Amino acid sequence: MLTKEDIAKRIAKEVKDGYYVNLGIGIPTLVANFVRNDISVEFQSENGVLGMGPFPFEGEEDADIINAGKQTITTLPGASFFDSAFSFGMIRAQKVDLTILGAMEVSENGDIANWKIPGKMVKGMGGAMDLVASAENIIVAMMHVNRAGESKLLKRCSLPLTGVGCVKKIVTELAVIEVTPKGFKLLERAPGVTVEEIQKATEGTLIIEGEIPEMNLN
Repeated sequence: MLTKEDIAKRIAKEVKDGYYVNLGIGIPTLVANFVRNDISVEFQSENGVLGMGPFPFEGEEDADIINAGKQTITTLPGASFFDSAFSFGMIRAQKVDLTILGAMEVSENGDIANWKIPGKMVKGMGGAMDLVASAENIIVAMMHVNRAGESKLLKRCSLPLTGVGCVKKIVTELAVIEVTPKGFKLLERAPGVTVEEIQKATEGTLIIEGEIPEMNLN
């Protein structure tokens, strides 16, 4: 079973040289810590930063340099700052190659719910709706089950949707899963996790073809 850092490390393998990448709040923010040193990647945050680096070491934080989740960040040489209107212009114009988001639920056809739990006060959907509507490649970083042990990979989302049919791949503490027209396709399993455990934790249709390899986190 993977830790949150392991999930981010596995997703970092999906980041290619020359990509512009938006990192959502939560586990996705950790991805910048694990990208290979031999590739050039520009991380974008919708509050108006292009060129984010890893999180700062304790004692080296600058409270004026933050991401969309209000976490202190570092910036790389050549980074730039701009207003939210310019930032969302980038997103809506599809200038971002990869979007990595957290989610509370994902359905087997790629719907995502990640902004509201009924009965809990939130300020609004924020930038999530723009990201899922504009991005062509969306990877979700999430836990496979909730605190009650119930699956978060569902036949149909029960929470208010953020986007419809937009998720391409999911990485959880148990597995790497591709969203296909026929349902969730199991690509890799976490070290020590069995296919049967993943099946049990997945409510939606899970497609299993051949022997499923363990993830390589190195």
